Amino acid sequence: MTVTLSDAARRFIGLFDEETEIVPTDCLIEDDRLVFLIPPGEMADAIGPGGRTVKRVERTLGRQIELVEDADTPEAFVANALAPAVVRGVTISEQGDRVAYVEVVAEDRGVAIGADGRHIDVARTLAERHHGIDDIQLS
Repeated sequence: MTVTLSDAARRFIGLFDEETEIVPTDCLIEDDRLVFLIPPGEMADAIGPGGRTVKRVERTLGRQIELVEDADTPEAFVANALAPAVVRGVTISEQGDRVAYVEVVAEDRGVAIGADGRHIDVARTLAERHHGIDDIQLS
């Protein structure tokens, strides 16, 4: 899928790249935070030892940073987008709307949803932008 980035998102991606030498493939801009989509296999470098790299970027950009690791399959992508919640399985339904049904460990349901539903909203937005998934439902 083709993702269209705003000028502001491109600027934030450029600044993230300057600080980390990792080029995110997407950036969601929210009021108080930025969500970067990190290429597969580069999450550890983006976070840095003890979280130092991401904390430095937060100070530089003046916003909270959330990182999501990209994946090759829609199922793995949805699981990554809901991390750190423990996901036991993801099933994509293609009947009508494309819906990802996600089995999350009961204790992590709140983590997957996030405060005011912010975490699952980000997962839904990224899943739609990158894999054409219309909704994510927790089961």
